[in-house]
Amino acid sequence: MKKGIDVSVFQGNINWKKVKKSGIDFAIIRGGYGRYAVDEKFERNYKNAVENNVPVGVYHYSYADTVNKARQEAEFCLSYMKGKKFSYPVAFDVEDSVLSALSKKELTDIVYAFCSEVEKNGYYVSIYSSKSWLVNKLDMKRLSRFDVWVAQWNSECTYKGSYGLWQYSNSGKIDGIDARVDLDNAYKDYPSIIKNAGLNGYGKDEKPHGDKQDNKKEYKKGDKITLKNAKIYSTAYSVKDSGRISGNYYIYDGERINGRYRITNSKRNVGRLPVSSYVTGWINENERN
Repeated sequence: MKKGIDVSVFQGNINWKKVKKSGIDFAIIRGGYGRYAVDEKFERNYKNAVENNVPVGVYHYSYADTVNKARQEAEFCLSYMKGKKFSYPVAFDVEDSVLSALSKKELTDIVYAFCSEVEKNGYYVSIYSSKSWLVNKLDMKRLSRFDVWVAQWNSECTYKGSYGLWQYSNSGKIDGIDARVDLDNAYKDYPSIIKNAGLNGYGKDEKPHGDKQDNKKEYKKGDKITLKNAKIYSTAYSVKDSGRISGNYYIYDGERINGRYRITNSKRNVGRLPVSSYVTGWINENERN
């Protein structure tokens, strides 16, 4: 079991270094809400959590009261997740009062539309809701292929269905966060599940954020490297490689982005412009001489 938190703009400016030291194993960050709004602290929380080696997931708070709106929310969610990696699930947060008057079929159709759209784009999806809604307002048999994150503020989770995450408190106090914060338990090894399946922005040979990379190498501009059947990527954020290369190459500018460096095939091309004319591609930081 892993101990975690879920956070949003309401937790203010979080000191993620202190959060990590406090013993928190993961965080699920609100990415957005509705069809158009990104959480004001999403980019800051994502960047600082990752930099402090806190594995992250993301949740999207829904106001969708029709299937069409759910699909629009899914498209929006995919847009703000682009270029990022999440070693915990992408959760669809179903709890708002605007949804409470919907029938079980209507609400289930909405949840299915969002989750299936995000899932087919290569993400590991979870449904977040209260125990009451999971039992009474959703057809969980129809939604059984998706993971579940139960909200039940209690000393034990009494939900009888299958679940991987439990939010057990909304009033936690964690060093590095001035406001009260939700507390969670994770019962699955999500980083391994997601990494091994190549989901949530990861290629199958990449380590999730939060995993230590003891063999990584820091490169400088102009460093010569000898590659053997190394994966080459077209961008710093490409999920899939564009092929494999061997031979002698040079670090183009020494700028490390998303754990990758640009390389060029000749010493005289180091740092030359335009970039597109002289860069061969991107390699992972753990490629060794």
